[in-house]
Parts: sequence; structure tokens; C-alpha cells
Amino acid sequence: MSLWVIAECVAAPGQHDRLRTALEAMFEPSLDEPGCLAYQAYIDPNDPARMVIVEEWTGPQALAEHFTTPHFRHVEQVLGQILAQPLIIRKLVAAPTI
Repeated sequence: MSLWVIAECVAAPGQHDRLRTALEAMFEPSLDEPGCLAYQAYIDPNDPARMVIVEEWTGPQALAEHFTTPHFRHVEQVLGQILAQPLIIRKLVAAPTI
């Protein structure tokens, strides 16, 4: 069963370009991970400081492994310096059909 992740970021004033660069650097290495099925960024058209990453993973273990990779640890450090508020990570699974 797929695990969907929605990561919400809000850059501190003047840091939205740095946020975009940091998140763009995550695409290729994340998509190369065996458990990553999708990885896409979205920008709020009304607020360029607000970005959302939508990810699909094969399951919780794949996501746990992602959190240990060098590219994730690096972006985590960068985000700690440039975000206006803490990163919000939501984990979702498909609802059962009725």
C-alpha cells in the first residue's frame, strides 16, 4: 500500500529562492531511491514563500530509509536555517472504498 507524504514549508522573509533551490536538489536523489514512486513540488501562486512537496512511497519503511539519506539530512539542516515556521509533514494512506 502506498504512503503519501505532504510536506509543507514556509520560507522566512527573503528566503523563498533558497527554499526552492534546496527542495529542487531533493528531486533527483529522492526519485532514485528504490521506494520512491513520486516526488513533486508545488508553490502557492499567492505566496511564493509557501511550498508543498507531495511524495508517494511504497510504504513506511521506504520513507524511514529516506529520512536517513545524506540528501535528506542536508536539506533538513538547510530548512532549519531558512524556514519561518517548523516543517509540517503529513502522512496519508488511501481510504478504504465504500
